Amino acid sequence: MDVMLWVVLPYVTFAVLAVGSLWRYRYDRFGWTTRSSELYEKKLLRLGSPLFHLGLLVVILGHVAGLAVPATWTAAVGISEEVYHLVAALAGAAASAVLVLGLLILIYRRRVSSAVFLATTVMDKVMYAMLAVSVLSGAWATTATQLVTAHGYDYRQSISPWFRSLWYLQPQPDLMAGVPVSFQVHIVAAFLLFALWPFTRLVHAFSAPVGYLFRPYVVYRSRDATSPGATSGGSGSHSPRPGWEPSSGPRKRS
Repeated sequence: MDVMLWVVLPYVTFAVLAVGSLWRYRYDRFGWTTRSSELYEKKLLRLGSPLFHLGLLVVILGHVAGLAVPATWTAAVGISEEVYHLVAALAGAAASAVLVLGLLILIYRRRVSSAVFLATTVMDKVMYAMLAVSVLSGAWATTATQLVTAHGYDYRQSISPWFRSLWYLQPQPDLMAGVPVSFQVHIVAAFLLFALWPFTRLVHAFSAPVGYLFRPYVVYRSRDATSPGATSGGSGSHSPRPGWEPSSGPRKRS
């Protein structure tokens, strides 16, 4: 069972996530979308969606720091284990609360809005169920082991090296033997969610418009009053704003 859960399941999940995403992009490129329902209802969406995505972003960053960064690295920069676990527990609890609140609002929205509910597919319902299990089990693990107990559970001595061993292709399932049940449930739920990922609207996360943040400026110019097609009373030409590179227009042939 340990080999099935902590070796076979992770590698099967990685394979399904990679191959499934490529297949989806190849054969269902027009379906690679969030299937937005904003036209049906906006009030609850404007509240729940930012909360969900903000909480999810902080949770993902926390998982990356906790799983990928060895304890020796944080110790090398002067961060003690007590400070690390305190900050991780408080930040994780706050992010989990925001994430759970946003998810509950989104689920409530899909249930009470008839138009949104009719636009909800079976796969959407499965996705929301798996999201709820993964998020709530993570909140349970954080609360039960990091906030209630005095010192918390040091997952960087067990879960983190086990996770990194998967990428080294030298899996060590024995590291998961003494892991609390709440963490084990959360990990299994997360793997099942990632295996489901390519076949749901969650694929839109792989096509987030990151380039939008670094796009070049769009330059707007008023039309020259002497140019063809200019209307009388136009603003005419003016000096470019500081910092903008003026662009020369088409030249007339003599």
